Parts: sequence; C-alpha cells; structure tokens
Amino acid sequence: MTELRTETVPLDDGSKLRLTVADPDRSARGGIVVLHESRGVTDGVRWLVHSLAQEGYQVVAPHLYHRDGADELDAGHSEEQVRDQVSRLTGDSVMADTDTAFGWLADRGIGADQIGVIGFDLGGSVALVVATQRRLGAAVTVAGNHVAEPLGADLPSPLGAAPELTCPWLGLFGERSTDPSVDDVEKLRAAAQDARTASHVVVYPEVDHRFDAHPDTSADAWHRTLNWFDSHLR
Repeated sequence: MTELRTETVPLDDGSKLRLTVADPDRSARGGIVVLHESRGVTDGVRWLVHSLAQEGYQVVAPHLYHRDGADELDAGHSEEQVRDQVSRLTGDSVMADTDTAFGWLADRGIGADQIGVIGFDLGGSVALVVATQRRLGAAVTVAGNHVAEPLGADLPSPLGAAPELTCPWLGLFGERSTDPSVDDVEKLRAAAQDARTASHVVVYPEVDHRFDAHPDTSADAWHRTLNWFDSHLR
C-alpha cells in the first residue's frame, strides 16, 4: 500500500531539506520530482506524490521553503505574503534542493533519463526552468504562472529559459487564465519549439488555472501527463 512519509536530508549550507516521498508497490518504472505550488506542500501536492507512486513511480517532493521553516502557507496568508515567500527563492537554493531530490532518486538506482519533473502553478514554472539546466528524461508544467518574468533571484523566466530545454516538455494551460495570458502561452510555445527537443502545449478552452474545478479537464491533463512520462522516461 502506497504511503507518504517525510525524510530530512542535510545540505552543504548547514540547512536540512525536507522531502515528501512515496514508494511504488512494485519495481519503480522511473522517478518523478514534484515541485510544489506557491503555497508550498499542500494537500494537492501530496495527492500528486501519492498518485504518481500508485502509477509505479518513485516520487519525491522537496520542500523549497525549508530555509524559512515553512512547509505550507495556509489559507489565511494573503497573496502579498505568498508573493513575498516566493520572492525569497533563489536560483542557487532551488537548484540545490532539486539536485538533492534527483540524488535521492539516483541513490535508489534511477538514472537521469528515467527521471521526470512536474509542477503546478509556481512549481510548474520552476519545473520548466530546472529542465533547461539539468539533463532529465521529461518535464511537465501544469498551469505554470509568471512565465514572462524572472521567478526569483538568479532564476530566469520560463519564457527566456524555454529555448534551452534539454528534455521533452509538456505544458498544460487554461484559456481563461490571466496568469499566464493566452498571448504569453503562445510565446512560450514558440520559445520551446526553438529547443532541440520535443515539446507540446495544450490550452484548454473555457478553463482558468484551477483545473480541479473542471473534472473533464483534470482527467485529460492527468492522462496526458502519464502518457508523456510513459513515452519519454526510459
């Protein structure tokens, strides 16, 4: 039976990275790093970790806010407070944390070409940027935001980074989302096509960024995500 647990890994800077992880109930078909949304490791993120493990993947979600002692910003936090938390992320911290997650998978015998990265909201945008700086098997962005602006100190914008993608990338967006706008999504599609790897962008009509409010969209996005990883993680 698939269960979630939290592990703690010491980092070179003296901090400790928390990881939410889940094991498949059979031999792993690959590994997935899940990058959390702007509010942190929420129930939705934990659901994704659990669900991917049930599909046969070894799954790990690094807690990117761990240096501030935060796992999740509760519903009582204002959008301004959430933006402030996001702004504290740096390229060095994000890459150190994701590298630790990749290393956690490698320690379990999963090679780079068998590793995928996925995220929703902030995590979706970070997943794209990480996939331009590390060689992986595949990447998926679900309703990524702030695609045209830097995500933090030393973190480029997804739009600026997309031509450097090193692995096949799938982007899933809603037509009625204002962040990103349809125009920004189309710019991102064009930028990704300049990369030397496969990319595919889906824009769901009459849907904003809240895919879970649209059962048919959620089901289709989940199906496409599993197919993408199944096709590209070898």
